Amino acid sequence: MENSTHSFYFNLTMFMNIGHYRYLAFVFCLLIYSFIVSANFAMILIIIRERTLHEPMYIFIAFLSINSLYGSAGFFPRFLVDLLSDTHLISRPACFTQVYIIYTYASYELTILSIMAYDRYVAVCHPLHYHRKMTSKTVFKLAALAWIVPAFGITTCIYLAARLPLCGNEIQKVFCANWNVVKLACVTTVVNNIVGLLLTIVTAFLPLFYVLYTYSRIVVVCLKSSAEFKGKVLQSCLPHVVSFVIYSITAFCDIALSRYNIEEINPYVAVILSLEFVVIPPVLNPLVYGLKLPEIRKHILRMLSWYKIIS
Repeated sequence: MENSTHSFYFNLTMFMNIGHYRYLAFVFCLLIYSFIVSANFAMILIIIRERTLHEPMYIFIAFLSINSLYGSAGFFPRFLVDLLSDTHLISRPACFTQVYIIYTYASYELTILSIMAYDRYVAVCHPLHYHRKMTSKTVFKLAALAWIVPAFGITTCIYLAARLPLCGNEIQKVFCANWNVVKLACVTTVVNNIVGLLLTIVTAFLPLFYVLYTYSRIVVVCLKSSAEFKGKVLQSCLPHVVSFVIYSITAFCDIALSRYNIEEINPYVAVILSLEFVVIPPVLNPLVYGLKLPEIRKHILRMLSWYKIIS
């Protein structure tokens, strides 16, 4: 074993010295975070208040908004502090806590999008049996599965990473990431790699293949249906497809970046790529669903007009 260290702190090395521009960056990121909180909270509030939206599709959309608030809370407060700070040290407990929140957020996003795909599949391919299959009990079971399985897997990965003796404390990220911590290990990480690979297959590739399967079935049904039916399907399924594609692209960018030599990439590009999956989906999800689904859009416009009257 090489000289191992048990430093209580990790150093996040991707923060660059941008001088006084850091205040502009701070304000910009604070505005983004404020929008994420207000837009997703508004989506949740509308779905809770309006009885007409107490259906599985809208409940799952509320889950997406809750997850966006959860993931953003695990990233933005610390990131905003670091933007104004000259040092970027984070304690081991805080680092692993951030890893847990961000990784579970990423996993929850995929599992929620997967159960949303199942909901759309049943609604389009088995419409006569929809209310029998998508009961409140089924929704609860699917939601529990979507939250519990990723949490268990991420906890296992973090436990294995926390036990490793490390030969350094520099993390090439603007936030803590499990793979970056594992790369600092002084010992073999075969077990960590195997567990990480299994977790990736379960929480990433299985949802991906399942979504592709469900939408292939939906496309087959649409090809045999009327133009009016295709329009209704497109209206209800397009936001989900857009959300899934956006998240898949942003998550792929982060995974590819973690496996690439950061020093060979422009530092500004590297920072942008590493931030995409924790920023873009929470920003775009409420816009995609709020603007595209007529039922939600109607209540949003009603709420905005009400605020305009009282102001």
